[in-house]
Amino acid sequence: MKVTVVGAGAVGASCAEYIAIKNFASEVVLLDIKEGYAEGKAMDLMQCASLNGFDTKITGVTNDYSKTANSDICVITSGIPRKPGMTREELIGINAGIVKTVSTSLLEHSPNMILIVVSNPMDTMTYLAHKALGIPKNRIIGMGGALDSARFKYRLAEALGAPISDVDGMVIGGHSDTGMVPLTSHATRNSIKVSEFLSEERLEQVAADTKVGGATLTKLLGTSAWYAPGAAVSGLVQAIACDQKKIFPCSTYLEGEYGLNDICIGVPVVLGKNGIESIVDIPLSDAEKAHMKASAEGVSKTNGLLEV
Repeated sequence: MKVTVVGAGAVGASCAEYIAIKNFASEVVLLDIKEGYAEGKAMDLMQCASLNGFDTKITGVTNDYSKTANSDICVITSGIPRKPGMTREELIGINAGIVKTVSTSLLEHSPNMILIVVSNPMDTMTYLAHKALGIPKNRIIGMGGALDSARFKYRLAEALGAPISDVDGMVIGGHSDTGMVPLTSHATRNSIKVSEFLSEERLEQVAADTKVGGATLTKLLGTSAWYAPGAAVSGLVQAIACDQKKIFPCSTYLEGEYGLNDICIGVPVVLGKNGIESIVDIPLSDAEKAHMKASAEGVSKTNGLLEV
């Protein structure tokens, strides 16, 4: 199993580290345009191998896509990160050009790859990859919902005063501060609906805190977060590589599902060896349907800024 991660910055390096530590891939290729940067990150990570007990080979390369040839899964993290006060949508001009160039270069050397898009604005970058590559939609996946759901579960556990292993929850919709749809009606603590423990007002606060989870961290750190995004990507990669049939909310191209067409947006999917094995239809409350519609309108507006 060969995995390529494009972009050796904080998010890309975290992806490579978590994938290697889980020890299911034979090789991870880390690629960056900055001379020697990916090589240095790869060397540093390989010097962790004996300490962390993994045998995955991590190779760093500078802008040489031939070294990514025959990758089973490719991840695009490259692009400019958010700064305090920036929205994900403001990154579209620069990142669209990067994602289009990177994705076509990857496909040239790995025609059977499954592609995971992390670059922001993530739903629009996933849509761009679909339009640019023309490969089956099950092989192009946007990461955002897996990360947003992890942040949702963190906030739920915090509100409940519960261990996070007790908590389950999901965020669908667009990967943006206004587009996320935390499914409080489906969230549970050890199979019991969280509404049995938390007031409606507290749940609304949990949802609000989840939506600005990325912006909160950007304000604190001065740049985008990397540990949780890297962990979220590694979870998707492992589910595909190991054919786990796990359900994650991911940005995927919709053709009528959830009443939406010609858009990439977060919905629950089953991930396995073919990428997106199926889209899972779950019942939404009237409020959640309204939020999902508004989210889709926002994503479509951002998509309209693309030149595809």
